[in-house]
Amino acid sequence: MTTIFFSLLGILLASSAPLFIALAGTVVIIIWLDGMMPMAIVIERMFSGIDSFALMAIPFFVLTGNVMGVGGLSRRIIRFADLIVGRLTGGLGITAVSSSMFFGAISGSSPATVVAVGGILYPALKTAGYRPPFSIGLIIASGSLGIIIPPSIVMIVYAAVTGVSVGALFMAGIGAGLVYGLVFILYAVFHAWRHDVPRSPAPSWAEIWEGLKDASWGLGVPIVILGGIYGGVFTPTEAAAVSVIYALFVSAVIYREKTIAELFAAVRDSAATTAQIMIILAAAAVLAWYLTSTGLAVAIADGILSLSQNPIHLFMLINVTVLIVGMFLDAASIMVILGPLLYKVGLQVGIDPIHLGVVLTVNGAIGMFTPPFGLNLFVASSLGDVTYEQAVRGALPFIALAILALAVVTYVPEISMQLPRTLYPGI
Repeated sequence: MTTIFFSLLGILLASSAPLFIALAGTVVIIIWLDGMMPMAIVIERMFSGIDSFALMAIPFFVLTGNVMGVGGLSRRIIRFADLIVGRLTGGLGITAVSSSMFFGAISGSSPATVVAVGGILYPALKTAGYRPPFSIGLIIASGSLGIIIPPSIVMIVYAAVTGVSVGALFMAGIGAGLVYGLVFILYAVFHAWRHDVPRSPAPSWAEIWEGLKDASWGLGVPIVILGGIYGGVFTPTEAAAVSVIYALFVSAVIYREKTIAELFAAVRDSAATTAQIMIILAAAAVLAWYLTSTGLAVAIADGILSLSQNPIHLFMLINVTVLIVGMFLDAASIMVILGPLLYKVGLQVGIDPIHLGVVLTVNGAIGMFTPPFGLNLFVASSLGDVTYEQAVRGALPFIALAILALAVVTYVPEISMQLPRTLYPGI
């Protein structure tokens, strides 16, 4: 039956069936063939898989990102970032990365970051003298910061399936996200220097001050979210709800660039995105339950540990495995399927669950722009004249750079663990 199970799963995934059908459908067929359990257990497990208080934060963070995206926030953040660093060599490239960090701290979504930042900066990068493959590659890769910089939807999923602290994961994501983004910034500076890209004129202090005032309300979103969580005012899920109210207030009262029709469109898009995430999580929960209840999860874990119990070697194996899986599955699905399994393996060899969660998140971020099914590659086609093939060519150098950043985050744990250990002494 095990052979049939993995054969069915492989066939459904290879046939381009919707991911939730491939995950839950395989279990349904196996239960039907085996006849030992009632089929209703699949529905029960799907419901229990998403019946989590932590997961309630996902629709709120998605809605916050969409509301602020149509409310003029992305344009203001990009303008302010350009005022600060645009005068430097590679300034517009640095602006793309730093803007992605800011917007990622609002939306928690990689594709949303690509659209919000890329829609403005991709044409600007080409006009400024950056080569088109570099420009689209930088936008696609920087967009993946959206799931590393807190608040991260992927980290919320990992916390839900393993029971670790969401707040500690968010803090760990700050250090990892800064290192990940720094690698892209250095490459942007090198590219601009090598190809003699002209610098932007230096702004006056008055222009910088005006840009800061214009963007300050939007930049307050991550302050409200993270400050509220670590100040003990509310939980991460409550912070997500508060961020929606704040985003609506800023967009409707302060910036006043949103119409009722755009608001309803943002709500509709958020509902669709949430539904897509939740049905995949529910299906993945069924698969995870089957692997656990049949003992396959233990067998797989024992097989991994039989290869090596050295954390260094084990992390290398984990990274290679998740990078390959990330070519076909999105980061949230990876967390639900592999998160509990690797969590147990990591505990047995002394790997900190928070550090493991960050490493898996960075792996998932790389998968967002790794062919053949990296979502950011497809989202890039909405930026205008970009084809899938052009997106892949532009992304390849950044995949290598991201893997370098992954190695640093993996084997220098203090980068991600320093803040959590400071704020959470028990870790």
